[in-house]
Amino acid sequence: MTAMPDAPFAHPLPVLQRGDGACEVRFERDEGGLCRARHVYQKAPCRVLFPTVEPGELPTAVVVTTSGGLTGGDRLRLDFTAAPGAAALITAQAAEKIYRSTGDDARIALTLKVETGAWLEWLPQETILFDGARLRRDTVAEVAAGGRLLAGEFLVLGRTARGERLTRGLLQDRWRVSLGGRLAWIESLRLDEATFDALGHPAGLGGAVALFTLVYAGCDAASRLDQTRALIGTAPDGIRAGATVLGDVMVVRLLGQQAYALRREVARLWAGFRQLAAGLPAALPRLWSL
Repeated sequence: MTAMPDAPFAHPLPVLQRGDGACEVRFERDEGGLCRARHVYQKAPCRVLFPTVEPGELPTAVVVTTSGGLTGGDRLRLDFTAAPGAAALITAQAAEKIYRSTGDDARIALTLKVETGAWLEWLPQETILFDGARLRRDTVAEVAAGGRLLAGEFLVLGRTARGERLTRGLLQDRWRVSLGGRLAWIESLRLDEATFDALGHPAGLGGAVALFTLVYAGCDAASRLDQTRALIGTAPDGIRAGATVLGDVMVVRLLGQQAYALRREVARLWAGFRQLAAGLPAALPRLWSL
């Protein structure tokens, strides 16, 4: 009798299809003073929409990930530019979900370019990390002399509405900001199995499940510090906030025990800051209120 193989139905794991998306948007001001998108490139699963905005509001681009989220092996490349004298806002249609990975990392590469005399806002919605997710995100900002950048990132650690907490996976979130061609600020946050248990420690996140980072780069950053501290000084209970300035870069950090409560505070801070710094309406894109 012929011996049967030990695993007669064993097959190699299939090679799964992975997302490899990209989008590029460049805003320019024309001879008549009107600012609009002059260059747009998109590759699935990324899409860019240009909604009609309220009077007095900046031209706005909305990034959509049609795959509904990212998992291990997926890649996104996002590149946004405000040309000399242009002013624009970039946001996202909804929260970005990072699903559990079987081993590979999801990767996001974000580049923000602000040229002379330009203003650019990057206001994404939440990035929600599922337990077991693996994400490496690199944000590179290049701000020319006379340009100003207001950028943020919003992290939610687990599906908090169902009580999920991170016990495995990886988050590596890196920032690199240059002003006038010189490195002005760099930061790297790494969370993994070795550190998840310490998130509740006072020396860690103190039990926070959501965190928001605001970065403002411009020659007037130092003069905005007191105004910003006044804005975050009225944060409700359950939210901790702080702001500091390093040269021409201001960094604001918010930590929250509840993601939705932190979202409301982020909206209040962002709306108030853009009005103080640029005289823009103290409002957020309508997508943030849906």
